[in-house]
Formats: sequence, C-alpha cells, structure tokens
Amino acid sequence: MIGVDRIHLRTFPDRTTLAQTLAAEVADALRAQVAKGDPATLAVSGGGTPKKFFRELSTAELDWEDVTVTLVDERWVPETDDRSNARLVKENLLQNEAAAATFVPLVTDAGSPEGGLLEAQERIADLSGPLTAAILGMGSDGHTASFFPKGDRLEDALDMSGKLLVVPMRALAAMEPRITLTLPMILAAKSLVLHIEGDSKMATLEKALAGDDPLEMPIRAVIEHAPRPLEVVWAP
Repeated sequence: MIGVDRIHLRTFPDRTTLAQTLAAEVADALRAQVAKGDPATLAVSGGGTPKKFFRELSTAELDWEDVTVTLVDERWVPETDDRSNARLVKENLLQNEAAAATFVPLVTDAGSPEGGLLEAQERIADLSGPLTAAILGMGSDGHTASFFPKGDRLEDALDMSGKLLVVPMRALAAMEPRITLTLPMILAAKSLVLHIEGDSKMATLEKALAGDDPLEMPIRAVIEHAPRPLEVVWAP
C-alpha cells in the first residue's frame, strides 16, 4: 500500500473552479520562472479533462514569448487527426495570450515512434533545464502519460536510473503507437500536478493508493517516486 501521505489532494466544487484555480497557479509558476530571467517550460497532457484548464490558461497575462509548451505524451498520428494531443493543445491552449508561446511537438516526420525517437529526444533535451510545470492525467486503468499496463517499454519508461528523456510505447489499451516523457523527466518538474475529474477517476486513485505494483497501475510509480507528496486536484 502506498498510503495517502504520498499525495496532497485538493478537491473543488466543480470543474470550472478547478480549471480556473489550476490555470492561475500554473500561470504564476511560469511568470515566476520568466521573472528570474529563465525560459519557462510547460508539459501538458491530452484527453478531454484539460480542455477547460487550457482555455483558462490561454488568457493568462504573462510573457508567453518566453514560454515553451510541450507534451507529456503523444499518439503517433498527424496533427490533423482528432486524437492528436498537439491538435488539442493548439486549438485550446495556444490561443489568445498563449498564442505567443513556442510549441515543441513530440511527433516527427518518421513513420513510427521508434524511428522518430532520436529527434524527439533531441527536442526535449534542448529545453532549458527541468520543466517548470508538468500536468498529468490518469486513465481508468491507472495509466498516466503513456505508461500503460503491459506496455512494451513500460519498464524502460519507469526506470528511475534510465537516461532516456522519451521512449516509444505500444500497448493494446493505447490503440495507436505512442511516445512519452519518461518518469525521471516528469518527476524533475519543479511543479507536478495530477489533474483528475469525476467519481470514477477518484475510485481509480483510491485503488492505486491501496496497492503497490507500478506495473499493474503505473500512476503508482509517480506517487511512489515523486520527491514530495504528489499534488492532486479533483472535481466531481
């Protein structure tokens, strides 16, 4: 059992309030990084959950030209595909004030994540220092990023001593081939938040906390190895 002491759970009355609060906090983190004279970096996740958060954050007033946005993980599909996380981010986050930010995609022109791995690795290596903020999601199976149970490179992705910044991932539940930031890369973020919504996701989190096998529910690896209790924000 991991234990509830490994998370810091904040609950919100509704999803709009959560999105507004999270957006304000992420904007503050980015603003503080830029104020130091350093480039700020933000890694975000896909899916339906972060749309409200993206739209709120897009209107934040800060020096977005000094901010680089990238992805926690991505399906190996073109940006024209409805399931592309890059498309989701461009349509919902990189709008309004945030249109001035630089976007670094994970998908390359290669035909597979294995073929594009070196270029994707170089793109992430070129980011300045650790991520300023990383926002994770979680699936009902306990996956986060593209750390899928039974994923073909799951152990590589979760290796805390590994040197890779990104790895390809193939799993039945993932549908498309994917590419993902590795666990050490994610955990190095100065601010790390798990954003979940709905009763089913809370039940998944409770199940994860009640066990200890990260290969069964990979979110456990994030909770277990995070350098401080993992910040979790939730709304019904």
